Amino acid sequence: MEVVCLDTSVLIHYYRSKDKSTTFFFKLAGQYQFVIPTIVEYEILRGDVKKDVFWQNLFTVIGVLAFDGNCVSEAVKIYLHLRSIGKLPGTDDILIGATALANNLKLATLNVRHFQDMPGLQLLTP
Repeated sequence: MEVVCLDTSVLIHYYRSKDKSTTFFFKLAGQYQFVIPTIVEYEILRGDVKKDVFWQNLFTVIGVLAFDGNCVSEAVKIYLHLRSIGKLPGTDDILIGATALANNLKLATLNVRHFQDMPGLQLLTP
């Protein structure tokens, strides 16, 4: 089964949805195995004021990809490219995209606008 990298938006939408079966995460679940960048874990935990056990359980089931030297190289390339075309998203998004690229994975996201101009990054969207 193909592995896909998940963006924060996919997980937050699933978490907040009353009918989980309508979410993009749910639809992907039968077709892919999942991993998340450490930056996604960071984004979620920094916003988790309730310290919901849901997230800890999820992070034990879904693999977490470290941000390593290959990710740094990809992040620099992405940053320089996006700066040159005047389309810099937030730093977190650059690091998430770089992690997917460095690991040769597609990125599942609901925020196409944040990632669409990152060279070489393949997106999965609803």
